[in-house]
Amino acid sequence: MTCSIRRLTGDDVGAYRAIRHEALLNHPDAFASSAEGFARKSDEELKNLLEHLAFFAAETTSGALGGIVAFMRSDGPKESHRGWMIQVYVRPEMRGTGCGLALIEALVEHARHHVIQVHLGVATHNEPAIRLYKRAGFEIYGTEPRYLFVNGRFVDEHLMVRFLDKAPRESDKNE
Repeated sequence: MTCSIRRLTGDDVGAYRAIRHEALLNHPDAFASSAEGFARKSDEELKNLLEHLAFFAAETTSGALGGIVAFMRSDGPKESHRGWMIQVYVRPEMRGTGCGLALIEALVEHARHHVIQVHLGVATHNEPAIRLYKRAGFEIYGTEPRYLFVNGRFVDEHLMVRFLDKAPRESDKNE
């Protein structure tokens, strides 16, 4: 299955709501937000979010969204050099197709015009995602213990970064 990458707009509220709710419902330990909290958001709130952050989607040949990712720039002059990759989700049938990497690269290309480094957080047990992020040039720089408490257990989170003002290490690309 192939995909094309496009930027989401305020007109994509319905499609965004569906895929984001799916991600939160099926992977509660991967996100700080909950499916229940997200379901309470109005279309106007989601439209505002889509218009104020840079959202990218992997769209299938049928026009469905197969994955999403968002870029958020840090506030304040002392952190304006940093951005965050958030809300990463690729539907199971799209995993392993290259669409996840294409989403990340679209976000990174956008980020290059705004920041010099992009950060993300990923559950330490999510090895497929960690491998994907390493292939995209991200490296682990720390681990936050007990980042989330979900369904009666703690979830640790790796903190990763990709520096945009230097080339990724060869060892990171091959992992």
